[in-house]
Amino acid sequence: MMKKWICLLLALPLLAQAAEIKIGFQKSAGLLSMMKTQGAALPGHTIKWIEFPAGPQMLEALNAGSIDFGSTGAPPPIFAQAGGVDLLYVGAEPAPVNSEAIIVPKESTLRTVAQLKGKRVAFQKGSGSHFLLASALQKAGLKISDITPIFLSPSDARAAFVSGGIDAWVVWDPYLASAQKAYQARVLADYTGLPLANGFYLASRKFAEQSPQLVSALLEQVKATGKWASEHQKEVSTLLTQQTGVPADIVATWMGRSRFGATPVTPDIVASQQRVADLFYQQKLIPKAVNIASRVWTWQPK
Repeated sequence: MMKKWICLLLALPLLAQAAEIKIGFQKSAGLLSMMKTQGAALPGHTIKWIEFPAGPQMLEALNAGSIDFGSTGAPPPIFAQAGGVDLLYVGAEPAPVNSEAIIVPKESTLRTVAQLKGKRVAFQKGSGSHFLLASALQKAGLKISDITPIFLSPSDARAAFVSGGIDAWVVWDPYLASAQKAYQARVLADYTGLPLANGFYLASRKFAEQSPQLVSALLEQVKATGKWASEHQKEVSTLLTQQTGVPADIVATWMGRSRFGATPVTPDIVASQQRVADLFYQQKLIPKAVNIASRVWTWQPK
């Protein structure tokens, strides 16, 4: 397992007194959660892991100085930028394709995204699901303002989905895989045929500028963890089943459509993220336009 190599091989300057690094993670998503479970370590430093239900809450904590580093989907940092959060994009991860979707109950008469007009659609505000919904609606000639948005966390949205309190739900794995198995939920749309949006590793400007070696060290470890996860999906599934309590068959579905890794934020990724930001501004989902390129921190992998 990863425990053979979880401590970084990078030569980091050891501090006379261990400094604390605060990392935000989501228990049911991402490589940071996996690293936390495996006991990731940075020589000369201690890591404080802080769990969040979704990206928007994590970036609120970044703004407050409660965390230094974390990862989210594409929309949360855009909403955070528009709200004045001084964050930097320090790394990127592969864009999801079918690990996030708009779903409806199996007995629903809804068959197309266009039929969502006027319907109650639940999603986590400011999450990757927010962009998926906005993109799918745009393709269908609609806007977020054409539906009735219901802003709910995944756990609350699941209850509303089961009770019939909403018409559709936009959510990511493993919640998506679980709803498909437990309720035979039907997919109206995923990212197939739509603009893709990367996930991101984010840091406060203060942390990145004061500790660039630590940011690089964290990203190198995320990169190595992603390589290991891609090559050992069976072990990852076992690990996540133990960590999350999600049934093994659900985890297997989740892992089968997950993409792991960490890369620098390239010009193409910046352009993709700018398209996400521009769409949100055009649809009046954020109060002002934001510039992505001005917030990119340069990582040079070893």
